[in-house]
Amino acid sequence: MTTAAPTPPAPAPNNLPSGASGARPMRTAHIIFASFIGTAIAFYAFSTYAPAAALVIGPVFFPRESATAQALSAFVTFGIAFIARPIGSFLFGHFGERIGRKSTLVISLLVMGLCTTLIGFLPGHDAIGDLAPILLCLLRFGQGIGLGGEWGGAALLATEYAPHGKRGWFGMFPQLGPSVGFLCANGLFFGLAMLLTDQQFKSWGWRVPFILSAALVALGLYVRLRIAETPAFRAAIERRERVRVPVVTLLARHWRPVLLGSLAMVVCYTLFYNAAVFSLAHGVTVLHIARPTFLALLCVAVVFMGLATPLFAWASDRFGRKPALIVGCIAAIGSGFTMAPLLGSGSLPLALLFLIIELFLMGATFAPMGALLPELFPTHVRYTGAGAAYNLGGILGASVAPYIAQVLAARGGLPWVGYYISIASAISLLGVLLMRETRDKALT
Repeated sequence: MTTAAPTPPAPAPNNLPSGASGARPMRTAHIIFASFIGTAIAFYAFSTYAPAAALVIGPVFFPRESATAQALSAFVTFGIAFIARPIGSFLFGHFGERIGRKSTLVISLLVMGLCTTLIGFLPGHDAIGDLAPILLCLLRFGQGIGLGGEWGGAALLATEYAPHGKRGWFGMFPQLGPSVGFLCANGLFFGLAMLLTDQQFKSWGWRVPFILSAALVALGLYVRLRIAETPAFRAAIERRERVRVPVVTLLARHWRPVLLGSLAMVVCYTLFYNAAVFSLAHGVTVLHIARPTFLALLCVAVVFMGLATPLFAWASDRFGRKPALIVGCIAAIGSGFTMAPLLGSGSLPLALLFLIIELFLMGATFAPMGALLPELFPTHVRYTGAGAAYNLGGILGASVAPYIAQVLAARGGLPWVGYYISIASAISLLGVLLMRETRDKALT
């Protein structure tokens, strides 16, 4: 139960903090960089699994069955992390509400980095048999736990420091993390695919991006350890607004914004992972586009995702979160009908155009979420609530997306995968329409 102090002090201003409660002053650039770098590194570590799942995880870690069975098995392990992410959001959210954003962000990044690095050293099925996929699933689950606690804390770090009227812009920087992380991961896979033979790549080359994540995580930890607590959390401590078990309070009193926020996130995940995982696998195995070529197409397309992010973050501050998201969702519904004629054509320019459309719209629908999801919840359950909505949306939109797309493509062809994208986008549009506008809501 929430307990208020008899004479609550005035909250810290919702702009740059002055170092209340003994915290040293924080510069805008440091705040922005700290919120951005952690998500970029975490999503780099997490995104390394996407091209690996599409290209090598099946043959390396599963028995030599049909190529389709290996691909489906790889996509199952891909989805495990999304099942773990809501658990991570509840776990890290609890400590984020109780002991603070800073410490929780450090631990979540450490868990993410450790599991990713260990995947790089994990022996394959030929070496240790059925123990290989079991350990792989455990480490992938651990990746999901770590990332489940990462995004919510990073979004709060940005938005709880943001000046009035600029929460969408400040919340954009953790939203840029996935673009940069994905670009780095796929760029590294592209470079390795160009430099190594097919045998070298499948034997050991694919492990390099996983192992390199250890150095990047060390950089992220250094930056995170130098930040101070947010003004909103310090105000909550001074007012004694913390609750004993945040997840219980969240589900009892704030289940509706969790549900609507989860539905709103479905479109982002569906667009991204159908482009980054299913389309990659389909392009290489069915359309017979060379692996380095398709990875290069993805690297080009993700730049447009990065360009859409600041544009729609600005629009969400200027026009509101709902109008920006409604435009993005409607466009995403239409994009599903372009999949078969563009990607299915086998033409490289048309395939690139499809990837650009999907990832641009992913950035458009993803950008406002950095401010929207934290704005849906009060301070004492904000870390848990924002993280839960973000990651529960991942179960609906990402965990099964490549698997469903693979099944639909096998049974009905690419048009059915496009219909799936359109239906997922319509679900998000419904969630957004049922929300209240949050742009002008105070966070303290």
